[in-house]
Amino acid sequence: MTESTARSGRPGLFLMVNTLERGGTERQFVTLAKALASGAFDVGLGCLGRRGEFLDQVPEILEFSPGGSLYRGRSLYSRIALARHLRQRRVVVAQAFDFYTNLMLIPAARLARVPVVMGSHRQLGDLQTWKQFRAQTIMFRMCDRVVCNSQAAADRLCHAGVRRDKLVVIPNGLPEEAFGEVAPAFPALPGVTRVGMISRMNDPAKNHRAFLRVAARLAVKFGRLESVLVGDGPLRPELESFAGQLGLGSRVRFLGDRNDIPAVLASLDITMLPSSTESLSNVILESMAAGVPVIAADVGGNRELLQDGKSGFLVPLNDDSFVQAAEQLLLNPEQRKEFGQCAKIRARLRHRLSAISDSYEQLYKSLLAEKSSTPEPKEVWGA
Repeated sequence: MTESTARSGRPGLFLMVNTLERGGTERQFVTLAKALASGAFDVGLGCLGRRGEFLDQVPEILEFSPGGSLYRGRSLYSRIALARHLRQRRVVVAQAFDFYTNLMLIPAARLARVPVVMGSHRQLGDLQTWKQFRAQTIMFRMCDRVVCNSQAAADRLCHAGVRRDKLVVIPNGLPEEAFGEVAPAFPALPGVTRVGMISRMNDPAKNHRAFLRVAARLAVKFGRLESVLVGDGPLRPELESFAGQLGLGSRVRFLGDRNDIPAVLASLDITMLPSSTESLSNVILESMAAGVPVIAADVGGNRELLQDGKSGFLVPLNDDSFVQAAEQLLLNPEQRKEFGQCAKIRARLRHRLSAISDSYEQLYKSLLAEKSSTPEPKEVWGA
């Protein structure tokens, strides 16, 4: 993904993300970059910080650090260096993938006179400060398009004043291996059912406490129920303490970060997602691909994944609703099986990585075609 356009003969595409730390956006960035690398564009990658668990998957990624702030002098020099790099590589399409790179890449790409400049909105924005959301909205006015991974995210931007014709919805994609059969991480035990939550423990909005409260109530009724939490982060110690206060003891497992999510999912009977904000959840998608029914809060883009009512339950964001939905699925193994089968079919039809990467590629091509109808200054393609 580092070969120059002049050598490859393909137009240059530059994708940029904040870091390569474990997270849904970062995983999608790496997955999409790999898928696009064999296509019509010569793919170059950049980030603000070369760190994180996914770094070994894209070791060629370049760092353009703002020096701890996007608003100080160091960030200006980094934007100039980034613009120079875009010109040297003859990049014709530049896309930022998250909030911080929207603020970094978009002005740099305009400075470099890149023909097609794109931003991304992969969250609802309700976890940002109003200043952050406002700054990002201003940057989006400089874009040719903004890719949102859900209609809910696009609607939020439209309401904030971003023109509807600038917004494109392309959902998250899953590689083919996400749909394959894998051996479970934990063997099935007679009479034992497992309910899990997969989420980083870095933000109260993820609502791990709600999951633990629901697990404690279910444990009273279902004597052989195991609850599983996958993920790590600064909130883990207090969550472990909270689980102890609820009396869950050995009935709950804290697995930490895992690199075998498909195998973990193959060990679960139900996935829960009680987070209070979601644009398009990778956890729901991965659960669907693995054939695991989902109970999720009816927020953000969750409705776009589970709206058919045949792949899982969308419920109000309260403990009682999650308990009732979980009880229904735990008492009806046939319904769990039917939900899982429908979920897998739906995920394969709508979220295969090959189709998603084709959507991005076609978008890039169509925007370049639009630009070609208006003569660009020669130096945009400069030596």
